[in-house]
Amino acid sequence: MADIFQTADWKTEKHVPVIECPETVVSGVFFDVHVSLGKEIGHPNTSEHHIRWIQLYFKPAKGKIAYQLGTFTFEAHGESAKGPDMGPVYTDHSVTTRINIREPGEIIASAFCNIHGFWESSKPITIEN
Repeated sequence: MADIFQTADWKTEKHVPVIECPETVVSGVFFDVHVSLGKEIGHPNTSEHHIRWIQLYFKPAKGKIAYQLGTFTFEAHGESAKGPDMGPVYTDHSVTTRINIREPGEIIASAFCNIHGFWESSKPITIEN
């Protein structure tokens, strides 16, 4: 599967998920994780070109298995019976969720663009002593 996911620096590529959260957290204490696309270079959100979903995972540093935290879908991209981009509502391709972890590891975010495919990024998280 690794060969289908694309990666790059989110500062130069609009499709890369940007993970914003603390780098160090307290074990068992909830914290916010915000994931978005197009932070530096805006990603379109039109009927023809949009982000369909973001998936979020946590992989413990000493584990083989990544745990799925959530799948967040974005369904409104301006579609309408009147035609593309004529609809009354759009969803933004960003999400904030709260998690707590009990050991260090990495948060992994993947996203799907209906034209440019699968994209992924990760961020290491340590536990405060």
